[in-house]
Amino acid sequence: MKTRIISAAVAIVIAVIVLALHKTFVFELAIGFLVVVALMELFKATKLDKLLIQTTICYVYGALVCVGHMFDSSYKIGYSTLIFGLFVLAMLVSFFREHEKIKYEQIIELLAFGFFIPYAFEALLKMNHYEHGLFMIVITLCGAWLADSGAYFAGTFLGKTKLCPKISPKKTVEGLIGGVLSNGVIMLLIGLIYDYALDGPSLKYIALFISGMLCALLGLVGDLSASLIKRQTGIKDYGNIMPGHGGVMDRFDSVIIVAPFMYYVFSMGLIM
Repeated sequence: MKTRIISAAVAIVIAVIVLALHKTFVFELAIGFLVVVALMELFKATKLDKLLIQTTICYVYGALVCVGHMFDSSYKIGYSTLIFGLFVLAMLVSFFREHEKIKYEQIIELLAFGFFIPYAFEALLKMNHYEHGLFMIVITLCGAWLADSGAYFAGTFLGKTKLCPKISPKKTVEGLIGGVLSNGVIMLLIGLIYDYALDGPSLKYIALFISGMLCALLGLVGDLSASLIKRQTGIKDYGNIMPGHGGVMDRFDSVIIVAPFMYYVFSMGLIM
């Protein structure tokens, strides 16, 4: 428990510093670091880490996606399309060269992980270009993480019906309902504080409440998906970057599903 508390405290301090510097290159570097580490953890779990050339291509692509946002004036669709095309081309050429020892299923896995992880984290970088980007990032992270607290308390006191015992034995239907409702309320409260106490923009509170509930459900999908991969690969945690808490994928499994959703909601003007 002591180790968990210390590592959580250190992580919070680092997160606050990174968010405080969100308009500098520090933010892009931090997200790029998370992307590369998350990919390393997934490749290690699925035994793809032995394919050094292919995994390196994935790391480089993920880093380039994030680095591109340092130059927001020149970061256009053309750059994104170009590096994605080069990523796919490099992976296919590497497959041609080493087809005798690499299976096509492995290339498909690498392409899937290599594209999705940067795509998911990039949503946070895209939010950062907006006028109220910091608020968008913070409430997205809250929407991904805080549902667990509501689900934990509801499940502890009311939980009777197992949700998916073979994947996550401790989760209950009652906990899920509690997490969904509490997440909507929490995001609503954060919106009210930002709107009135911090003089932020006018928000659409019904949409914010609904988005909070949907974040809880989407976060659960990310959590269960990551847990299923761990169960099928026979590992307890993806890594140990946060002692007592696991790796990047253990902490950000819900964020990688919630972040693209929240970016879409914000970009469509559904909340503010």
